[in-house]
Amino acid sequence: MKRKVLAVTMAAAMVLGMAGCGNSGSGASTGAANDNVNESVGTVSTAQNEQSESSKEETVEPVDVSLTVWSPSEDQDPEVGAWLVKMCDQFNELHPEWNITFEYGVCTESSAKKEVPKDMEAAADVFIYGSTGIENLCSENCLTELGGKYLEEVKANSPESLVDCLTYDGGVYGVPITTDTYFMYYDKSVFTDEDVKSMEKMLEKGKVACPITNGYYLACFYLANGCTFFTDENGNFSREAGIKLDGDNAVAVTDYLVDLAANENFVNAEPADAIAMMREGSVNAYFCGSWQAAQTEEILGDNYGVAIVPSISLNGKDTQLRPFTSAKAVGVKSTTKYPEVALNLALYLGSHDAQKAHYELRGYVPCNTKLTAELSDSMICRVDSETVSEVAVPRAAFMEMSYYWTPAESFGTEIRDGVVTHANAAEKTAAFNMSANSSGVE
Repeated sequence: MKRKVLAVTMAAAMVLGMAGCGNSGSGASTGAANDNVNESVGTVSTAQNEQSESSKEETVEPVDVSLTVWSPSEDQDPEVGAWLVKMCDQFNELHPEWNITFEYGVCTESSAKKEVPKDMEAAADVFIYGSTGIENLCSENCLTELGGKYLEEVKANSPESLVDCLTYDGGVYGVPITTDTYFMYYDKSVFTDEDVKSMEKMLEKGKVACPITNGYYLACFYLANGCTFFTDENGNFSREAGIKLDGDNAVAVTDYLVDLAANENFVNAEPADAIAMMREGSVNAYFCGSWQAAQTEEILGDNYGVAIVPSISLNGKDTQLRPFTSAKAVGVKSTTKYPEVALNLALYLGSHDAQKAHYELRGYVPCNTKLTAELSDSMICRVDSETVSEVAVPRAAFMEMSYYWTPAESFGTEIRDGVVTHANAAEKTAAFNMSANSSGVE
């Protein structure tokens, strides 16, 4: 079946030399390929967007395209709206120049970093992945670097911190579709809007839960006081910078945590346990991300509150806790046969309308800045956006980050159990820092 469309030169789009991330092969050839992709993409988009009014309509045969797309199973489940399938169908309707056949596969965001490199030929053309896996994917030359209109749209519509999360060796390798961070749920009948700005004020009135035995949450205390994770003095990602949990700043945080763990109103509990405690009334506030929003609102009803994680008092000064943030993004396989189609699909899945549908169907908090502004009446969207834009720290994707998690769990457990004390805080913190920067292999 023929479709009536404006004539567009497809040859350039279909023969783009695809540039992947990483350095599989000659560094010179990889750099040249990147330049070619970015330049070609920009040329194609310009040709599409700047056709003059004098362009003539002609009847052309749409190009047959076959794309494999991977996502978590929930994004394809009809019982929760089949978000991915709906978006792909809409994309197909919006592009009569292509006749797209979609094949769907199931792969979680966290698994993509392992599953895509296993078999590049069989891997999806377009897939959703967690930004913390970007180095794994780039080291295997799996991802296409964004250029031209694709890069422009991502930068124009996404928080800078999320773009940073998707940047590797200076290139951007994905379209963000949602954030991955945390904030605080609280009971408005216990805490006022002013109370929730300060951990100390909250602990005077009720019970606050945060799992300091989990490195993901433990880090926010050290980040609050100038400790860093693979960032240089200018705030840029740097593998060589390592993890800096040493010196007086780090020891001050450890001393604070020793006292916090001993406070009868502090509860060391993972979010799944904390929400159960909130249901029974033994916890009045807890740290968590958007994934437990609906359950928490059901428990608290009119007393449902959401806020940025509070400040803590260090050496008589209020210091804002700073959680990690990362992104879930849409990536394009570097070897896809249909680069223009795949890149445009990725851009569409991360668009305003697609993120809105994702939020409505699945409860995923959007990261499109125009959409979050529109949804400012939603507490969860407003607070998530404020967290990402104002206080959160982009989480480094270097493989060496993996060294941190087990020592952090052990250190947090020692604080909880009273093994770490004021007397040995400096010694224990130094040992923690050394372990966090080591693979444990001599």
